[in-house]
Amino acid sequence: MLRVSLSLLGILCFIAPSFAQKSSSSGSSNVPAYVLVRKLSDPDIAKKREGSFFTGLPEISSDPVAGQGLGLRGNFYNNGKRSDPLFAYTPYREKLTVNVQATTGQARELVLSYDKPYINGSRWRVKVDFKARQDPTNLYFGITQATLGDLTLPTAGPGGATYDKFSEFEKARKTLRDGGPGEAAKVTDSLSNRFQDSELMLNIKADYALGNAGRWRVLGGYEIQRLDFKTFGGRQASAVDPATGALLKAPNGLPLLDRNVASGTATGLDGGLISILQQALIYDTRDFEPDPTRGMYFEIGNEYAAKVIGSQFDFDKLMIQAKTFHKLPFGSRTVLAGRLAVGNIFGKNAPFFEYQDQWSPDGSINALGGARSLRGYRANRFMARSMWFTNWELRTRLGEKKIAGQRFALSIVPFFDAGTVRDRWQSLNFDDIRYSYGIGGRLAWNQSTIVSMDVGKSGEDNLLFFGIGHPF
Repeated sequence: MLRVSLSLLGILCFIAPSFAQKSSSSGSSNVPAYVLVRKLSDPDIAKKREGSFFTGLPEISSDPVAGQGLGLRGNFYNNGKRSDPLFAYTPYREKLTVNVQATTGQARELVLSYDKPYINGSRWRVKVDFKARQDPTNLYFGITQATLGDLTLPTAGPGGATYDKFSEFEKARKTLRDGGPGEAAKVTDSLSNRFQDSELMLNIKADYALGNAGRWRVLGGYEIQRLDFKTFGGRQASAVDPATGALLKAPNGLPLLDRNVASGTATGLDGGLISILQQALIYDTRDFEPDPTRGMYFEIGNEYAAKVIGSQFDFDKLMIQAKTFHKLPFGSRTVLAGRLAVGNIFGKNAPFFEYQDQWSPDGSINALGGARSLRGYRANRFMARSMWFTNWELRTRLGEKKIAGQRFALSIVPFFDAGTVRDRWQSLNFDDIRYSYGIGGRLAWNQSTIVSMDVGKSGEDNLLFFGIGHPF
C-alpha cells in the first residue's frame, strides 16, 4: 500500500523538473504557451459572458427515509473581461459553488467549493472543498463481487430468495417475517440495505501545468474527514402483513451492513478520522472543461491514508481513467463523448465506505451504479476492491436562446454504460458485465453551468437522475 503511493509520488517528482520549462508567449497576444491548447472554439468564445454572474436552481426531493427536501444549488462565476488574454482559454477565472439542502427526515448538506485556474496567469490552479452533511439514504448491497448476482434479502442464505427486479426486491423487503437472533419477534427489512452517514470534510489541492504546452499537470492534495455511521436495526419501518396485505409498522431487522461487520466481511462501521494524501498525474487538452467539444483527459489518481499521517484506517486507492471528446460533422454541435476507467483499493482492512467511490481530481465516482457510472442501477449497487467501467454519450445540440441576458442551450443525449467489479484486480476481465442505457437532456446556462437529467434503464431498474454538470 505504501509502496504504491511512494512509487506514484516518485514518478511525479521525477518528471516535474524535466517538464517545468519556462513558459513562452504567443506573439502579441501575450497568452502563455501553456494555455494555448485549451483555447475554446470560436462560437463558444463569442458566446462567453464577461464579468461576474450567478446561476442557481432550487432542489426539491422526496425519499421514504429522508423525507421531503428543499435546497439550492448555486454557482458564482468570474469570467473576467474579454480583453483578458486568458479569456478565450479558461472556463472561468474563478468559481464558487454553494449547495445547501435539508429534509424532514434529518438529511442535511452544505457543500462549498472554490476553484481558481491559472492563478494570476501562472501555471498554478487551486481548489478548496468543504462539506458538512448527514444522509440517512445511503444504500449498501455488499463489498464483494457477489454483488453482481441478483438482489438478495439480508436473511437469505445459500439457495435463498433472490430478485432480478428492484421493484420486486423492494416489495419483498417490506414483507413481515419472523425475527432471528438479536431481532424482534416480527420484523421488516425495509431499511436493511440502508445506512446513515455523517461527514465533515475539508480538501485542499493544487496542480501545476508542466511543459511548454501545459498539457500535463501534476497534482497534490490533502483531505481530512470525520465520519460517523448508523444503521437502522430495530427502527420502526414500513411493513406488509403477508397474510392480509395490510400496511403497518414493525421493527427493522438486522441490517446487511451489521451482518457483514459481524462476519468480518466489512470494517469501519464505527467511523472515525480519515487523513488522506492525494496525488495525480493529468493530461488534459479539453477546450472547455464544463462542456467540451474536443480534446481528451487522462489521469492517474491516487489516495493514500495511514496511521502515520493521522488516519484511523490504512488504505490506498488507485484509479486510471481516460475521457475523449470529438465533435462530429453534423448538427450545430454534436459531440461524441466517451470514458473508460479502472480502479483498485489496496489494504486488507480498507473500510467499507471507501468502496463507495473512486477518487478523481475531476470529481469522485460512485462505484458502481448511480448518476456518474451505471445509470440504470442504484448508487453503489456493485462494489468490490477492483472495477472497470465505461460511458458513452452523443451530446446533440437542439437549439440556443438568449433570455433576459441569460444564454441557454438545450441538448439531447442518448447514452450507454457498462462495467463490472472483482475482488482482485488480477481477475478483472469482460465476464459478468452489467449494462445500462438511456436518454438524457442537458441545459447549458451561460455555458459553464450544465443542468442534466438522465433516464437510465437496465434489466433490474428504471431510474431518473437530475443534477448539475455532465456525468463526465
